[in-house]
Order: sequence, then C-alpha cells, then structure tokens
Amino acid sequence: MKQFLFSILVCLTILYGCANQSGEKNVKPVKIIFDTDLGPDYDDVGALAFLHAMADSGKADILATVSSNKQELVAPSINVINTYFGRSELPVGAPKTNGVNLGSSQHWADSIVNKYPHSIKSTSKAPDAVYIYRRELSNQSDNSVTIVTVGFLTNLYNLLKSKPDNISPLTGVELVIKKVKRLVSMAGRFPEGKEFNIYMDSTASKYVYENWPGEVIFTGFEIGSEIHTGLRLINSDIKNSPVKDVFRISIPLSAEDKDGRMSWDETAVLIGVYGTDGFFDTVRGKIIINTDGSNKWENMPDGKQFYVKQKMPVPQISSFIEARMMHVPGLMKNK
Repeated sequence: MKQFLFSILVCLTILYGCANQSGEKNVKPVKIIFDTDLGPDYDDVGALAFLHAMADSGKADILATVSSNKQELVAPSINVINTYFGRSELPVGAPKTNGVNLGSSQHWADSIVNKYPHSIKSTSKAPDAVYIYRRELSNQSDNSVTIVTVGFLTNLYNLLKSKPDNISPLTGVELVIKKVKRLVSMAGRFPEGKEFNIYMDSTASKYVYENWPGEVIFTGFEIGSEIHTGLRLINSDIKNSPVKDVFRISIPLSAEDKDGRMSWDETAVLIGVYGTDGFFDTVRGKIIINTDGSNKWENMPDGKQFYVKQKMPVPQISSFIEARMMHVPGLMKNK
C-alpha cells in the first residue's frame, strides 16, 4: 500500500508540474546545448530522452546535441534518438581534433543504428562540434544558454581556444561570456576522487575548469551512483523505442545493474532544466584538477563553481527521472 501511494504521489507530481520549484507556470524554456560521450555507458541515452521530454513539455529548447566522443556510432546514435523524438533536424557535431574514441561492448549502439531511422551515417561525417557551438551561441540572446556536458571536455576546450571567424567576430571565451548562462557538468567526485569524464581527457578538463569564465554546477559520480533507473522502462508496454531497447539490451548484461542503471547523466539534464532547488544542496567553491586526472575541491565563499549534494530522497528522484525517460513522442505535452 505504501508503494502504491508513493506511485500515486509521483504521478501527481509529474501531472501538475510540482517539481517547478519557482512556482511559475509560464517560465521560458531553458535553451540547452547537450554535449555527450554517448557510447561507453548508456545513461547518456536516458539523459537525452529526459531532455526531449522536457522539450515536448515546453521546459527546454534543445539547440544542439554534440558528441565529445569520436567513436563512429556515437553521432548516428544521437541522431537515432533525436529522430525518434521528432527532431531529426537537431544539429549534431563531433570533435575534429584529437580526442577519445571509445565504444561499448554491449552492442546497443549498433543495434539501434541498424533498427531505427537516422541520417548521419558515422561520427566522422558530423560537422565540427566547435562550428556547431559557435553558430548556435552566436544566434542566441545574451546570457541565455545552458550547456550540459555529460562526457569529455574536449569540445569545450576547443571552443574556449577558438578564434574569431566568419560565424562570429568573438573568440570562444568571449562567446561564452556573452551568451552562456551556466555550465552543468556530470564530472568529478566530491569532495575529492577520480572520475571517468575528467580523467579520460584530463588536459581538456583541467583547462576548461580553470578557465571557464562563468558559473559551473557539478553533479559528481557519488550522486548518480545512488540513483538507479531503467527497470520500469524495460518492463513497460512501450513499443518500438530506441531508448527502451538500449536499456533492455544493456541492463541484463551487468550484475551491477540488477536494480537499474546508475543515472549520472540524467541528473545533469535535470539540473540544467530545473535547477538545484528542492533536488540538491550545493557547495560553493572551486574544483582543482590534478595532473593524474583526479580532482579535489576548495571551498570559496565567492566561488563561481558548485557541486551538489543529495537532498531529495533517492527513491523519489529516481522515480522523477525515470518517468521522464519513459516519455513517448506525442505524449506528456504540457506536463
């Protein structure tokens, strides 16, 4: 009975938008560029599904979806998910410099690419991610864009290093200062540790976090590792969904996923759209990236960086996230 009542409460929360902590009904959608390494893990797919649900409900405006991973199935997989949600035209970019090239042994990427419609045939055929960033940022109003990164910092390193061009007379740093409201990163362990997204391109990570001119919110490894999602999705009656297929294929292949997949990347999208209020507490300061790719934290009362600590009970936030991951195109409008 308790579980039934809890489920009803979650459904009512979703239906009436109680998670909008501001209480405002006509909030402008958050403009988001989503930067993902989608491949080594599959919580990226859940995060991208969550983001499309937010776009369908009017809470987010997806400007672009870029890959920080050079593996050839990443851009096609992103394009599969975008196409499934009716946004086949969304820009998809990828690094043209050196970078990480890493796939998955679970064969979910090749499965969805072989099964579902897409127009991008390989990651190397996608446009330069820096070109996509510069174009999309230059077209937006000042201080209006949220960048959500759930992978490597390769693209943002290249963006910060970019020079004026025929897209914009501004440098990459100047574009970020002018156009970006905040950066939300699934990266690091807090208050200290070593985490995959940072150490896989530690040079880029160190440079970006030392030189990013604006606000950064980190959701660390310790947050998503406690939030498990996917079982409700794979046991649902949803049909012909690449999102469900990815979790259906992958969850049985790992003993650690018996209770659902750890949901690191979904928390970054949640923060990008809803903010932290009601979901997480924050610690203000500055991240320090060591040469071995590990990180530590320095508390600073005037710091522009924050890491989050769990506030909403884990079962509640897990249900909140998974409900949005289960979004089906054409449904859940205005919720």
